[in-house]
Amino acid sequence: MIEHDLKYCPKCRDEYRAEAETCATCAIALVWGAELVVMESNNGASRRNRKGPLTPDDQLVVVFQGALGDLKHLKDLLEAEQIGAMISKEGGGCASGGCAPKFELQVRQEEVRDALEVLAQEHRRATALAEHDATHAEAVFNPEAEEAVCPACGFAFATTTTTCPDCGLCFG
Repeated sequence: MIEHDLKYCPKCRDEYRAEAETCATCAIALVWGAELVVMESNNGASRRNRKGPLTPDDQLVVVFQGALGDLKHLKDLLEAEQIGAMISKEGGGCASGGCAPKFELQVRQEEVRDALEVLAQEHRRATALAEHDATHAEAVFNPEAEEAVCPACGFAFATTTTTCPDCGLCFG
């Protein structure tokens, strides 16, 4: 049962005291129990409005292209969320026949937003991007500057060397 005067992690649903701000496991901001109840009821309403399996009259939109194995997994995720999905073979392909066939994952036009949200959540889960500090990922090594920041680990070092002394990433 969710208590309105406690805080919760919206991802892992761990319970915290009122003075806590961040989830120790997920490192994301906590929400009050009352907010979590509203979020879940909105999510439930959105899910109840979904039509489930596709029908021949549905207008379909491609939301993802890829290998058949990947699309089967994504289709299962969408169907678990009551979003109708279909896999179809892409038209063109290679003229020489030397490349693997491409497939398309299609959903109803009115469920595209929900489907893309599910796919984005799966991408974050599969890549574990939420657990990594990517604040320095855009850093560029400039040999003319006095100091550089390593994009891999965030360590600041003098540009007299072309290798990060902390993680060993080579810039030369």
